[in-house]
Amino acid sequence: MAYTPEIAVILVNWNGYSYTQACLTSLEQVTAPVFQVILVDNASTAREGLKLKEEFPHLHLIENTENGGFTGGNNVGLRYAIEQGFKQFLLLNNDTIVTPSFLREMETILAKHPGCGAVQPLIMFLHDPTKIWSAGGKWNSFLGYAKTLGDRAPISTFRMDSSNLDWVTGCCILLSKEALTAAGLLDEQYFAYHEDVEWSIRIRNAGYSLKLAPKAVIYHEAGAASKKKHAEGTLSATVFYYHVRNQFYLLRQLRLFAAIPYHGLRFMGWAVYFLLRGRRAKLAAVVRGSKEGLLRPLNPQIK
Repeated sequence: MAYTPEIAVILVNWNGYSYTQACLTSLEQVTAPVFQVILVDNASTAREGLKLKEEFPHLHLIENTENGGFTGGNNVGLRYAIEQGFKQFLLLNNDTIVTPSFLREMETILAKHPGCGAVQPLIMFLHDPTKIWSAGGKWNSFLGYAKTLGDRAPISTFRMDSSNLDWVTGCCILLSKEALTAAGLLDEQYFAYHEDVEWSIRIRNAGYSLKLAPKAVIYHEAGAASKKKHAEGTLSATVFYYHVRNQFYLLRQLRLFAAIPYHGLRFMGWAVYFLLRGRRAKLAAVVRGSKEGLLRPLNPQIK
């Protein structure tokens, strides 16, 4: 009888073939614990999932007919993994390179702490591996602000925080089935950006803690899906739209209405900067994101 792994590793690909290929190649060096890769192709224009399936025949491919974003794509993979009876679920950005021991270190932390619902690794910048991209996150409920611990700090001088985290980044999360069942799936109304903060808070509200696995190391390209050459710079106007809209979504969902003026001033500063630089598309994105984030009816989609 064939052994069925307990861990589902979910990758979402959207027109990122080279990144996903490199990530899958690095995953081949991970020998323990045993896992199953579930690749969700988010309606890539050239059906990249099929090509990746040919190169990595052991993965399970799901082809979406439309781009559901980070939330929708990962939820498709999570639903499949739940149906197949997996006990743990790893969400992994396709623009990462993992180390051979990362998953074992994450699973060890999850098993060591019975009340722990989710774990993230220590994430370094791929092109500057001496600096940290994320060592977890803290949440300022007064300002409604999510802080990334270790952001751009040299690994040689950064002091790891072994206490519980307030939120874990969607770049790489290992969740238990119990925590996922209690908290529900990612909220698809977010599409991308801030969804991991909202999910983390929901997991903690369900009674589970969040941890950092400091010996689990991966490397992140940092925004590969959004970093492309555009007329107005590297990041597209769409990135700013989702960032602004979802920040206001988050504040409204958590009923942190007193924090809205603070972020309103932040985004007004962005708008003035884009106006002065003649970046009209980004200016329009901030205005649209603010309007929709503040006025559009909230419609949580977590099932």
